[in-house]
Amino acid sequence: MDSFLDRIDRSPILAQFIPLTLTVVVMAVLIAILHGSLLLFNTLPVSQRIVMNLRWYDIVIGATIYLKTSIDFAIFMGRMMAANPGWRNRVAIEIGTAAGNAIGTIAIIGLWVLLKDISILLALMVFIASLVLFELAHSSLEHFVSWQAEGGIKRMAFLGLHNLLDGVKKLIDPILVRVMPDLGAKMRGRADLPWAGLLSFAVTVPFILGLDDFAGYVPLFNVVNVYGFAVGVIGAHTLLNIALFLSPARTIRAVQNEVVSFLGALAFIGLGVYGLIETGKILIQLVR
Repeated sequence: MDSFLDRIDRSPILAQFIPLTLTVVVMAVLIAILHGSLLLFNTLPVSQRIVMNLRWYDIVIGATIYLKTSIDFAIFMGRMMAANPGWRNRVAIEIGTAAGNAIGTIAIIGLWVLLKDISILLALMVFIASLVLFELAHSSLEHFVSWQAEGGIKRMAFLGLHNLLDGVKKLIDPILVRVMPDLGAKMRGRADLPWAGLLSFAVTVPFILGLDDFAGYVPLFNVVNVYGFAVGVIGAHTLLNIALFLSPARTIRAVQNEVVSFLGALAFIGLGVYGLIETGKILIQLVR
C-alpha cells in the first residue's frame, strides 16, 4: 500500500487524476445516502411524502442557487488547500467538505419533513429561513462594493441595496445571532493538521454552511421537488470541488463575479420576501 501511495506522490498525473475521480465517487455515494435518507423520511407518519422523482429543472435550480451561495465555501476551500498542500490532503478536504455539505442538507430536509405538519413550527422555520436569505443578500454586497466608486446606475444600485439591507440587518441580527454561529476563526482555515484531523475539520465548516444555506431554501420547497433540488446542490458542490482543485484562484474569482453577486442579492431578497409571505399565510390559516 505504501509503495502505491509513493508512486502517486511521484506522479503529477496520478496525483491529479485520483482525487478528481474520487470526487465523482464521493458524489455518487452521497446521492445514494440522500436517496436512502429520503426513503426513510417517507416512512414517517406525515401527511405528504417526498416525491422520489428526479426532474432536470429541479436539479438545475438547486445547482444554480447553490453555486451562488458558495462564495464563502470557495474561499474557505482555497485557504485550506493553501495551508495543507499535497494530494493526500486534497482527498481529506474533498471528502470532508462534500460530506459536511451533504449531511447539513439532509438534516434540514429531515427537519422540514418533521415540522411541515406542525403549522406553528413550520412558520417559525420558514421565518428563520427568510432571515437567512436576507443575511445572504447582505453578504453579497462585499462582492460588488467597487460599484460604489463607478458612479451612474451601478452606484445607485449598490447604494440602494446597501441602505435597504443595512436596515434589514439591524432588525434581524438580534435573532440570527442565536441561530447562525460566528465562523470567523474557522473560515481562516487550519494548517499542519494530521490527515484524520484535517478530514474532521473539513467536515465542520461546510456542515454549518450547508445548514445555514439550505435552511434559506426552505421557502422554495413548496414549488420545487426537494429530492431533485438536493441532488442539484450535491452535484454543484462536486463541480465546485473539481474547479477549485484544478484552479483555486480562477474559481474564486468566478464565484465572486460582480454581476452574478448583484443578481444573487436580488434573488435572495425576492426569496426572503416570498418566505415572509408564506409565513404570514401559515399564521393566518392558524387563526381562522
